[in-house]
Amino acid sequence: MIRSLWSGATGMNAQQFHLDVISNNLANVNTTGYKRDRAEFEDLLYATLRLPGTPIGGGGSIPTGVQVGHGTKITGTQKVHSPGSLEETQNPYDMAIEGQGFFQVLLPDGEIGYTRDGTFSKDAEGRITNANGYILQPEIVVPEDATEISVTEDGTVFAIIAGNVKNTEELGKIELARFTNPAGLSACGKNVLKETAASGEPKTGTPGTEGFGRIAQKFIEMSNVNVVEEMVNMIVVQRAYEFNAKAIQTADAILGAANTVKR
Repeated sequence: MIRSLWSGATGMNAQQFHLDVISNNLANVNTTGYKRDRAEFEDLLYATLRLPGTPIGGGGSIPTGVQVGHGTKITGTQKVHSPGSLEETQNPYDMAIEGQGFFQVLLPDGEIGYTRDGTFSKDAEGRITNANGYILQPEIVVPEDATEISVTEDGTVFAIIAGNVKNTEELGKIELARFTNPAGLSACGKNVLKETAASGEPKTGTPGTEGFGRIAQKFIEMSNVNVVEEMVNMIVVQRAYEFNAKAIQTADAILGAANTVKR
């Protein structure tokens, strides 16, 4: 009975953490470029009371054995990098990636961050930056006298100078990055991911080539959170939590009954 109390407690703790993950997904349903998290579980160690395959008399062996587990735990949370829907913004600096890849931005600590959030604008120096002022890499500077910019599917950025269509200047090319294991990237908030040993080193390239996605100007990628799916998951978590709490109550009731037994 004591084992069942602790097993039920591990189930309640795991489901509480699972609910935290679901709540964060729902909170970010309108976050640009957000990729939903998925909680992963594993069972805990087993107490082996009798090993399967133990020899018995007459040359036979025990077919199944006797084992009992000690509950469950969370092993990790994985980012699901399925594409989100695209939303048109009419902002010439906004960009979305149709396919694989991440935009690269320069973080305040000098490291490179990776993001699917293509909500860009330009700063006082004409550099293309995201909403937090992180500069898009490679750096692209828009001239003061540029009246319009255009971004092709391969990431080439052009500017029309002084309203003259014939006076068009190429400002640079946007490079995308991708990883062998994007689920291994570390989320650090502000729609930015960082490279880890699990993700592998980034491979950079031109949009639309070598498996990289194409650039869609004046669009942004929305969150890939499916509200209906998350609500169903929430109901499942609630029921699982209740079942584990009921197991603890039942074990406690049995212990209480055993405690009242008299000679």
